[in-house]
Amino acid sequence: MRFTVKAPASSANLGPGFDAIGLALDLWNTVTIDTDGPAGEVTNEGSEAAMLAGHDNLTVQAMQMLAQDQNRELPPFSIVAHTEIPVSRGLGSSAAALVAGLVAADALLDLRLTQDQLFKYAWRMEGHGDNVGAALYGGAVLAVPGVNHPTFLWKGEDLGLTVVVFIPEATGATWAARAALPNDIPHADAALNVATAAGLAIGLKTADHELIAAGMRDMLHEPYRARLFPHLDAMKATARDHGAVGAALSGAGSTVLALVPPDRADDVADAFERTAARLVVPGRVAHLAPVALGAQVVGVPR
Repeated sequence: MRFTVKAPASSANLGPGFDAIGLALDLWNTVTIDTDGPAGEVTNEGSEAAMLAGHDNLTVQAMQMLAQDQNRELPPFSIVAHTEIPVSRGLGSSAAALVAGLVAADALLDLRLTQDQLFKYAWRMEGHGDNVGAALYGGAVLAVPGVNHPTFLWKGEDLGLTVVVFIPEATGATWAARAALPNDIPHADAALNVATAAGLAIGLKTADHELIAAGMRDMLHEPYRARLFPHLDAMKATARDHGAVGAALSGAGSTVLALVPPDRADDVADAFERTAARLVVPGRVAHLAPVALGAQVVGVPR
């Protein structure tokens, strides 16, 4: 049997939706499983292949976890992982790999699990449901602890916004980004985040740009992570100044994401490039549209 699974990039948080809101983006990783290939062989391809050399393959780990939990044994197989989602830059590369592994194991073992069942596994492995929810289902999702399925905030309706990102060459470690967070925050900051997160969620649900703009403000994690990413505040400000509805640190960083009306996307991209040059932050700008599709088997397994 030979088949391919693809899974999209994702951006978590979008400002105040810490560990709760994720948005799927039109950039994809693929994994090809071949039971007739050299057993146990893992081949890394794509623009990010060098970043993965010497590391355990997260897709294989997810496949093994699901098989073990289902009291099944995976047949011998080889895997070719084609990675285009930037690694360790806050665009959900690990979530895409994990979700692709769950979908691959489900297909390989003919388990026929539902998306919601796979979501429970993904959440358990990742520790939170934002990136994995977006990677599995597509769209914009809200992951609420205690609810075993995501709430869709956007699933392909006309949002009137696209995404422009600045992707630094420098990576960001999730453990370092979490270590930068304090144990306590001021009550006023917490209260602000309750309001902005609710406004962002409703804004995405209703395509209300005013609510999204007001909602993409955070006092829970971005002020503390800005110490790790000195380009963050300047990038957010220049994006808003040049037409973005809102801007935020993507996931745990180092990427900065802006939600932008399509007719202002080039202006924001140019502003990102000028700001990066001024700050001497090597990186690249990319246009990544929100995508309503999540992980899926490509074609028919054969």
